[in-house]
Amino acid sequence: MIKKIGFDKSKYLAEQNEHIIKRAENSGGKLYLEFGGKLVFDYHAARVLPGFDPNAKIRLLQKLKKNADIILCVNSGDIEQKKIRADFGITYDVDTLRLIDDLRSWGLDVLAVVITRFNNQPVVQQFRNRLERRDIKTYTHHSISGYPSDIDIITSEKGYGANPYIKTSKPLVVVTAPGPGSGKMAICLSQLYHDYKKGIRSAYAKFETFPIWNLDIKHPVNIAYEAATADIGDFNMIDSFHLKSYGKKTVNYNRDVEAFPVLKRILKHITGTDSVYMSPTDMGVNRAGFAITDDAVVREAAKQEIIRRNFRYQCEYAMGFIEKDTVTRIESLMKEAGVKSEDRKVVKPAKEAAEEARIKQKGSDGIFCGAAIELNDGTIIRGYNSPLMHASSSVILNAIKKCAGIPDLVHLLTNHVMDSIGSLKGKILNKKSPNLDLAETLIALSVSSTVNSAAALAVEQLSKLNNTEMHITHIPTPGDEAGLKRLGINVTSEPNFPSKNLFIT
Repeated sequence: MIKKIGFDKSKYLAEQNEHIIKRAENSGGKLYLEFGGKLVFDYHAARVLPGFDPNAKIRLLQKLKKNADIILCVNSGDIEQKKIRADFGITYDVDTLRLIDDLRSWGLDVLAVVITRFNNQPVVQQFRNRLERRDIKTYTHHSISGYPSDIDIITSEKGYGANPYIKTSKPLVVVTAPGPGSGKMAICLSQLYHDYKKGIRSAYAKFETFPIWNLDIKHPVNIAYEAATADIGDFNMIDSFHLKSYGKKTVNYNRDVEAFPVLKRILKHITGTDSVYMSPTDMGVNRAGFAITDDAVVREAAKQEIIRRNFRYQCEYAMGFIEKDTVTRIESLMKEAGVKSEDRKVVKPAKEAAEEARIKQKGSDGIFCGAAIELNDGTIIRGYNSPLMHASSSVILNAIKKCAGIPDLVHLLTNHVMDSIGSLKGKILNKKSPNLDLAETLIALSVSSTVNSAAALAVEQLSKLNNTEMHITHIPTPGDEAGLKRLGINVTSEPNFPSKNLFIT
């Protein structure tokens, strides 16, 4: 059984390309297009819109390549605070480097990187040096006094005028970033200011996938967007400006609606004329809503994403990454969407596996962890931790055995390999626990495959686990998390720690 599709990626790409080109042509000169959301590997969109291509935006840029320059920006505060990109488990500065590499692998060049809200922080200066010494043009923008209310200062030589001008050569300039709050709009408007000073006619528009403006505000896809941004406080609202101007209800998010009056005033100060935009919705070029082909499929997928986000925030709170108000917010969104944790099919089997481990290892004072994975044909496979391996390792081995048709009694890892790794971990690396995490298990499996035909067959099944669903009763260790991310598994976990130790490797 293949997962149901509810989104037409070809239609979306065609319509999105057409509308961006049309908007650029209507600008009469140069168009600065703010690219919101994830530029590559947009797994959130792929999860809530089954059929969406995670790399749709970069494919779009390929179509626009001849006519588009690309500018990346990153907030210096995110670098200084070592903010983590949850989908990839890396910091924003590292993600900026990854993004440049990804663009290059698709044949796209980055014109420049802009570090916003720069305040000469030593760690940020180091990042700037790193970029410049790899021949990447790098600019810095400082905070503007009185932003965003003092329009006279903002649109003066002390405001946007103090920012360095980035020379572009193409009619479309795409401004994107690793995450929200990076200063994309400010860069677009700063460039507009300099262009008009030079007599260059320019315009501004926005490309944001979520919320989807022509879906109901309470549609699960739009609630899932609120769930995804609960940590930064974004929420959806009716675009009151669009409703007043056109008599139609459309959905936007709070920051765009709240900033719109100020944005209109800034554009008027820069261009000397009233903006052509009557609402935040007018600014957008998002066609995602028109490519939904099965609303029921999309609704269910979005509800599942809300549940995933709930588990993630519960774990992040336990680890000290977020505050209680984010947890309270996601719990409210769960109720609003009418879902509960148990609606995720793999949750109950994972808990049952943990209980099975407790019974089988009776007398042990360790922590019993269970895991369950739902294969693409709907089959649920369980696993639990043991003195030999973590629960994540157990369930993955059980899953690929099932995919390969290998009997449960057949061992994939030889005793020689298991003993060698256990000895290395305990005697040489001084690890407190010799059992194998998932990353170690995958290496052991690969080594075993050279002498074990069953292991070789099982290795070939690993790709079938991509985009499957998994739940663990404890927060995965770094080695487990790394392995699960590499396999492309949508994993959630209970906010329980896998060990009594405070430091977990």
